[in-house]
Amino acid sequence: MQITKPKVLFFDVNETLLDLTTMKKSVGTALGGREELLPLWFTTMLQHSLVATVSNHFEDFGAIGVATLQMIAANHGISLSDTEAKQAIIDPLLSLPPHPEVKTALELLKKEGYTLAAITNSSHKGVQTQFKNAGLTSYFDAILSVEHVGKYKPHPDTYNWGVQQMKVLPSEAMLIAAHGWDIAGALWAGWRAAFVSRPGAQLYPLAPKPETIGNDLKNITTYLSQLK
Repeated sequence: MQITKPKVLFFDVNETLLDLTTMKKSVGTALGGREELLPLWFTTMLQHSLVATVSNHFEDFGAIGVATLQMIAANHGISLSDTEAKQAIIDPLLSLPPHPEVKTALELLKKEGYTLAAITNSSHKGVQTQFKNAGLTSYFDAILSVEHVGKYKPHPDTYNWGVQQMKVLPSEAMLIAAHGWDIAGALWAGWRAAFVSRPGAQLYPLAPKPETIGNDLKNITTYLSQLK
């Protein structure tokens, strides 16, 4: 059976398209140079975004990031004010550069006739600013923020809303992401998926396997270019 092209390619944004290195450095500095705490901060931020989701109490993702950074700091004896936490996260997050291969890959996918949409846990205003600063806006047919759903990925409502916005069936959508939890959520929602295996990224072993895995977006694009 021949595998056909997805009708819409949905892209996660942070880490998948945008390089978090500068923000990681600023967060590490805010934590007294303890960059080993970065994974703990990110997982704590994700945990509390899911707490907000299951509690039907939506908060801005940036605000959750600031709050959980202060939690991590407090647990390790680091004094971090609200202003300092915001400065460590918000400004760097809005000016992240794309990974080196991203623009070339997106351009090729557009030439191949793909419809491209972004779907992110960041706020609508935030992702619009990110894409403008990174020079990515023109590549996308739609830029979607889950704030319109009031729930965070990987809740199934976020993926269902995404395909409704693009007027396609779940089976006609493919998520491209560098987060195993996002890939798992999309697959469980009936989407196809491609995993960008950025350094430190892992798939969730108890979830279905994605259709393809690549070290960067160039590898994923090579696979997608072969589909008819």
